[in-house]
Amino acid sequence: MLKKLINIVVLVPLGIILIVLSVANRQAVTLAFNPFNPADSVLSVSAPFFVFLFLAVIVGLILGAGVTWLSQGKYRRRARNEASEALKWHREAEKHRSQAEKLASQTTLPAPQN
Repeated sequence: MLKKLINIVVLVPLGIILIVLSVANRQAVTLAFNPFNPADSVLSVSAPFFVFLFLAVIVGLILGAGVTWLSQGKYRRRARNEASEALKWHREAEKHRSQAEKLASQTTLPAPQN
C-alpha cells in the first residue's frame, strides 16, 4: 500500500510535468548530426521539441536498465551457482534419507521382554 502511494506521489507530478513540457514545447526544432555543416539537411531531423525530450528520457531509461543489468551479473551468477549447489545437497539428503529408511526396514528390533 505504501509503495503504491509513493508511486502515485511521484508519478502523478512527473506525468503532469511531462504534459506541461509537451504542451509548452510544440515548436519544431532541428537536430543536426553534422557538426561541421549544421545546415546540411541530409544529417538532420526536424520534429517538435517534446519528441526529442521523450526520446532522451527513453534512451536514458534503456541505458540505465542495461548498465544495471550488466553490473548485477555477478550476483545472478552467484545465485545460479548457489541454487544448483542447494539442489545437489537436497538430492544427497534425499539419497541418505532413503538409504536410512531402507536400513531401518531391513533391521528389526527385538521385542522388549518383561
